[in-house]
Amino acid sequence: MKILLAAVNAKYIHSNLAVYCLRAYAKEQHLASNITISEYTINQPFDEILMDIYKQAPDVLCLSCYLWNVTEVGQLIQEVPKILPDTKIWLGGPEVSYNAREILEKYPMAEGIMRGEGEETFAELVAYYEGRGAAELINIQGITFREKEKQIAATPFRQIMDLSKVPFVYGDIENFKNRIIYYETSRGCPFSCSYCLSSIDKCLRFRNLELVKKELQFFIDHEVPQVKFVDRTFNCKHDHAMAIWNYIKEHDKGITNFHFEVAADLLNEEEIELIRSLRPGLIQLEIGIQSTNKQTIKEINRSMNLEKVRDKVARIHEKGNVHQHLDLIAGLPYENYDSFAHSFNEVYAMEPDQFQLGFLKVLHGSVMHEKMKEYELLCQNRPPYEVLSTKWLPYSDVIRLKKVEEMVEVYYNSFQFSHTMRLLVELFPSAFSMYEKMGNYYEKKGLFGLNHSRLTRYEILWDFVESELAEFTCSEKMQKKKEDFKEKVLESMTLDLYLRDNVKNRPAFLGESKVEKDVASEFYKKEAEEHKYLKDYEGYDSRQLRKMTHLERLNGKLHLFDYRHRNKLNQDAAIYIIED
Repeated sequence: MKILLAAVNAKYIHSNLAVYCLRAYAKEQHLASNITISEYTINQPFDEILMDIYKQAPDVLCLSCYLWNVTEVGQLIQEVPKILPDTKIWLGGPEVSYNAREILEKYPMAEGIMRGEGEETFAELVAYYEGRGAAELINIQGITFREKEKQIAATPFRQIMDLSKVPFVYGDIENFKNRIIYYETSRGCPFSCSYCLSSIDKCLRFRNLELVKKELQFFIDHEVPQVKFVDRTFNCKHDHAMAIWNYIKEHDKGITNFHFEVAADLLNEEEIELIRSLRPGLIQLEIGIQSTNKQTIKEINRSMNLEKVRDKVARIHEKGNVHQHLDLIAGLPYENYDSFAHSFNEVYAMEPDQFQLGFLKVLHGSVMHEKMKEYELLCQNRPPYEVLSTKWLPYSDVIRLKKVEEMVEVYYNSFQFSHTMRLLVELFPSAFSMYEKMGNYYEKKGLFGLNHSRLTRYEILWDFVESELAEFTCSEKMQKKKEDFKEKVLESMTLDLYLRDNVKNRPAFLGESKVEKDVASEFYKKEAEEHKYLKDYEGYDSRQLRKMTHLERLNGKLHLFDYRHRNKLNQDAAIYIIED
């Protein structure tokens, strides 16, 4: 009996934790030594995936279904039976757990669906096919399947399991080289947000902390670059969160980064102080704010104290050692265009390291899906079922927000224009209006949909600034202020440009470098002898130092950009102000 667990991931760097958990648990129950895993990506040629499955010729094919891959999985379901007519096809995952009957009606070639938590269900299914378990599928909990008469039947949802019984799946860590490691220490969520499927599982439970510490040490010892915790609200249990954060602090080797999704308003003083004490880059936090509209927050059953969120985010930001990723969702009930703009400005003012402007996904099984008629909510039929319009937000406004989203991705989340964007916002009534105007400028100039280089993005930004400043008619005194502001923008753009790379092709609008040739020559000659600033560049002569670094005069002072040493959070080059 050969069983193939197949995952179609969004990118190669991703891994599918679910299929590894299923196999590890089944093997621990001494079932089917011939369970294999194949991971593909949605960007792979379809025929390549199909051929690989054919070559493996499994007796049972189990496919993991999510928002990002259900279309590709649906295509596989239709083609596999043509080339492997005796292979039994089973599906599982959140994208098919809550509309299982509908999926089986759509794909008559599928044998059945494992609903919800899958480890015990999969193990029993393996035993069934090996003839060592249930005599009939109706005796296996947590499945929807086809009976012999081809009628669709469903068994009750399975009781949740002890999370500590799930084996550690990363023993062969070399198989995950250059990939993100996903790890869970809890399942379930204490909240009931109406757009989320995690709220369906009300039974929140945690993995044994001694097991967790042992597994964390494994990641640290093997110098895994990043571990992403998939716990829905990591800090919902204070003792659990503190134990893990203290452990990774005490055993840190300066390499591994840990990613956590947290509710900022739940962070207490002890947790804040611990977070502020961590090595820069040791952890990063993802904080879902979603909306600052009180009526919206109440309607989606979300529990959040905005003032506390603002305070906790500021306390962490002040220390500058933790990357904070803040989220908003467009398309929620009671949130119109102006309300969303207000939410945007409130979150933007918190100065997140990354600011995600997302759009509502109407998931099957969620409360939001049940209330579509009430909200006059229309969404796309194709995954990920993104919002098209609501009672409060017409599609024309969704289009406007899409433009803002792209501008935020390009000019904020790239970290490539940080100083410039902080300065430019002074020109506009609000941050939202700035990105809105930028989006309109891109549309007017036909710039959307083109693959722009980084330098071209700078040129576009400068043209946008000039066009905005040209609209101001002012007195001679104000004209002087306008010219001064343009000079500040040019200096900010120069700073941003060289913080990331030692750019050889300097954009024409920045003008020639203000560093005199003899000053630069003298500096590098002296630095090659003394290493006053570039302390670990011994063995390099002045010519080599000049190639490896960059000198720029900003605000009248010499600045040295050191590309060997970078900020752990945003990868900016280290910068030193030179006394001359």
